[in-house]
Amino acid sequence: MDLATIVGIIGAFAIVIAAMFFGGDIGLFVNIPSILIVVGGTIFAVMTKFSLKLYLSAFKVAGQAFSVKLDDPADLVKTCVEMAVAARKGGLLSLESIEVDNAFLKKGVQYIVDGLEADVVRTTLMKDMMQSVERHAIGKKIFMAIGDVAPAMGMIGTLVGLVQMLAAMDDPKSVGPAMAVALLTTLYGAMIANMFAIPVADKLELRSKEERLLKSLVIDAIVGIQTGQNPRLLEELLKSYVPGASASGEDDDEEE
Repeated sequence: MDLATIVGIIGAFAIVIAAMFFGGDIGLFVNIPSILIVVGGTIFAVMTKFSLKLYLSAFKVAGQAFSVKLDDPADLVKTCVEMAVAARKGGLLSLESIEVDNAFLKKGVQYIVDGLEADVVRTTLMKDMMQSVERHAIGKKIFMAIGDVAPAMGMIGTLVGLVQMLAAMDDPKSVGPAMAVALLTTLYGAMIANMFAIPVADKLELRSKEERLLKSLVIDAIVGIQTGQNPRLLEELLKSYVPGASASGEDDDEEE
């Protein structure tokens, strides 16, 4: 689980709700017409921008903003180097007996064992990586659209409330409910956009960058292993994917 995402979203809503609670009757901030305008209007307006399949798949992709299943780049480099050493000693077919947890690396190893050419392996794995990046990009785009539409629906609700308020100026009892709709729709739209949709979109972009880095590491490792690259040289190449690895190496040289 990604505690940063979960704690961040829950904490943001908790602070706002706590301010409502301590400021008076929290029931004043609950208005069904306002919720219908903002939530319902946002759902259907954003759905119009995309196909139904893409729209629904975005919420599945959004699950990656709340969970962390990515490998540590340093651990992945270590595994790939061990595989390179094994392949150098026992041949490429010896990789078949090595247990691999990373699904993308496992797929690449299977391509090697099956005897596919290096160019074919690289091209196939690159296509797989780009498809993954595209899924994240679409998910981010949909949640950014929610972030754009929700405040706009809030403004529409505000206009609806103002029209109702102005139409009922001769009835003081109707002014209050109409004003509530006018103000609360703006509040709901701002909360949905800035406390949920936009943060999730940004986290999906981060996940995409992390996953792309790991898959690029695996692709270079697989091609290096298949072409018989020296394990030590391969390790130096793959360390460029580990944040801070190069800097640490330079510091160590300076200390020596």
